[in-house]
Amino acid sequence: MKNIIVTGCSRGIGFEIVTEFSKLENFKIFAISRNKNGLNKLNNLQCNENTEIFTISEDLSCFSSYQKLFKFCVENSNGKFDGIIHNAGVLIKKNFLDINISDIQNSFNLNSFAPLLLTQKFIPTFNKNAHVLSISSMGGYQNSLKFPGLSIYSISKSTLNTMTQCLAEEYKETSFKFNSLALGAVQTEMLSEAFPDYNAPVSANQMAKYIVNFYINGAQYFNGQIIPVSIANP
Repeated sequence: MKNIIVTGCSRGIGFEIVTEFSKLENFKIFAISRNKNGLNKLNNLQCNENTEIFTISEDLSCFSSYQKLFKFCVENSNGKFDGIIHNAGVLIKKNFLDINISDIQNSFNLNSFAPLLLTQKFIPTFNKNAHVLSISSMGGYQNSLKFPGLSIYSISKSTLNTMTQCLAEEYKETSFKFNSLALGAVQTEMLSEAFPDYNAPVSANQMAKYIVNFYINGAQYFNGQIIPVSIANP
């Protein structure tokens, strides 16, 4: 039985990631989101044999909730974990001069600090060959095409790439693996809210299938890598 933590699961790619895991055998998926409605839908999924979903409604930008979250995960598992998929994120689309301190705090709290602190919290519980997979963005990928209005989103997402490389180096004497997928445009609610007239070439379900497959198999071949996953700009 593998214990996996997935963040940002109430809709879009995160919801589809948990759905894909539910079709596999011998997984416990700890699905974290602040949106209870989306989590309730996950609770109603029919899981495959020996697979369970545990939903946790917590705001990852509220760092005081981490001990409660950690306690819940440990109590509903054997206390050992096989990794994390850092999918949660917030996209703020604003002209650079209109960005305020609240926008900056919201972006970095969820896109940067939450993955860092959650990883720090769970590393001592990791099983051999644990895999931490961060869902970054092509906007945060070095030398990629950038888009006006997405500066704070892209900057905060780029920190996941640096975290991935730093932790891969720091834990190179262990069997832990750290990777980051820099996604291009995917048709999600978050994308539609920011760009109502844009139709992405990839659906949330298609991307989730790729992410779950990479999570399970990619750690055999990659560590400390930032991998662009995009067929269009962005």
